[in-house]
Amino acid sequence: MAAPRRDTRGIVDAAELFSRVAFRRFEPAEPLRPYLEHYWLIDWDLPEPYASHVVPHPSVNVVFQQYGDQAPWGEVAGIGLELFTQKLQGRGRVCGIQFRPGGFRPFAPGRPVADWTGRRVPAADVLPGADPVSIVTPGDAHERVAALDAFLLGLGPHPDPQADLAMTLVDRIRTDRTIRRVADFARTEGVSVRVLQRLFAAYVGVGPKWVVLRYRIHEALERAETERAVDWAGLAAELGYADQAHLVRDFTATVGVPPTAYVQHRAP
Repeated sequence: MAAPRRDTRGIVDAAELFSRVAFRRFEPAEPLRPYLEHYWLIDWDLPEPYASHVVPHPSVNVVFQQYGDQAPWGEVAGIGLELFTQKLQGRGRVCGIQFRPGGFRPFAPGRPVADWTGRRVPAADVLPGADPVSIVTPGDAHERVAALDAFLLGLGPHPDPQADLAMTLVDRIRTDRTIRRVADFARTEGVSVRVLQRLFAAYVGVGPKWVVLRYRIHEALERAETERAVDWAGLAAELGYADQAHLVRDFTATVGVPPTAYVQHRAP
């Protein structure tokens, strides 16, 4: 498995976020790497409130957090269908686990992952043994990572060939820009569209079309973050949109502003 990715895909105005909080990604223990993208840790001590915004990945996250003097708590965060906004103020920290799309079901095999989509539920209701205090309170980040490893290794993921297949298919969508139509993708994989949809509902939490569209927006947002002169018409064609207007529509609906306005806002 590769080391934790360094891109900012999904983070709206990543430079602003990184200037206000300490954000780090860590690799999990080797037996967990087939199922996890990475751990992500955030610490902050802010003189004034700040709102962070994220275009969610097609991933389940388990999040342990503490705000100020509140007692730590944990949540299972299913795939978010809308722009996620979190207000941060005062002092706090978050220890998150981002699963690979399709990688959560082996830790909670009793229900389809679609049951968690758009929901945030107490971690202990889904994953036994979740102890937010032992995970969030250590001062050293590596101690928190070790606590996350111990928690997940204690659960013992259940090997599941269907989960492996789901992870492989989503990774193919993420890396292959020629995959644009679900019917064509299903045909290439030798299955029906209905079989593909059922697999994604059970193991990913959203349908394959949603995954294709979300990765398009992540790519467009990443370009807007890293390039000052984006060729939006060329990018629309590269991502499989019929024209630039369709890309602008999807970007605006997801991020909240048109892509050109987003780039102008970030310009120094």
